[in-house]
Amino acid sequence: MGFPISVLDLSPIPSGASASQALHDTVELARTAEAAGYRRFWLAEHHNIASVASSSPEVMISAVASATSTIRVGSGGIMLPNHSPLKVAETFRALAGLFPGRVDLGIGRAPGTDPRTAIALRRSHQALTADDFPDQFTELRGYVDGFDADHPFRGIVANPDDVPLPPVWILGSSYYGAQAAAAFGTGFAYAGHFGGADAGEATRIYRHNYRPSEGAGAQPPHVILGAAAIAHPDPERAYALGRANALSMARLRTGTPGPLPTPEEALAHDWSAAEEHVARSMADKVSVGTPEQVAEDLLRKAKEADADELMVTTAVHDAEERRQSVRLVAEAVGAYGS
Repeated sequence: MGFPISVLDLSPIPSGASASQALHDTVELARTAEAAGYRRFWLAEHHNIASVASSSPEVMISAVASATSTIRVGSGGIMLPNHSPLKVAETFRALAGLFPGRVDLGIGRAPGTDPRTAIALRRSHQALTADDFPDQFTELRGYVDGFDADHPFRGIVANPDDVPLPPVWILGSSYYGAQAAAAFGTGFAYAGHFGGADAGEATRIYRHNYRPSEGAGAQPPHVILGAAAIAHPDPERAYALGRANALSMARLRTGTPGPLPTPEEALAHDWSAAEEHVARSMADKVSVGTPEQVAEDLLRKAKEADADELMVTTAVHDAEERRQSVRLVAEAVGAYGS
């Protein structure tokens, strides 16, 4: 493929379908992505959202990696403040042992949910407001690289200890993520499908401030740009699919989340002014159209962001149309990105 491209999947729950079926659809999408030549397939972490079934990326990584053979599989991401750093290190070392050379560890600091659910996850109000991501990340690495002699957790090791921690990526939708990824010497994945910062500026901050980490976990700088993409050979159908995605996002942003609607539901929907406002404000985050139009728009975004790789997320109600979109985007990006 001319330009590296990957998939981020949230296991969207279509209206009329079950959340468990959405998980099976994700596994099938991963098989499609591997056959189409995608580099990675990442699974998101979200909680208590009616349109999303991906709450346990580590479980889905194992399922997807077992169902495929060559594509890299990872988290996009593990929301570190929701978890014990030791448990994250153990889980991803175990995955690395089971699937050598195929696992990525993408880490975020947002809760991936609403504040009340975040408290349920983190088990205290204090943990919700704590600004200790650097400490958590340093602790995570300590279970692999070792702690200083006076550290209280010195001697605690994440097992299995005969495999490395997978390559690490820090996710971000603001400039903080770029700064953190640069400071810790990890890869950087910018959430261009919803982030409010300028992607090009985020990349500039990351590349300018990047300092390689010490030890076995050192990795070169690398920028992944997240983007939403919906492709269909018929422009009218592509528009309808995009409209359904827009309604799903509008409902989420206006506090009334629900399953992903069909295109027919979205076209027949009586849109409120608030929903239309959200749809307009998010329109530039989604590349919608024929495969050629989508590929051209995605590659433009990648160039403007100075990204090394694209990672597309596709929310389409019908599972086969979603797989078709993923195939068509890969073919078109391959042709245009050569």
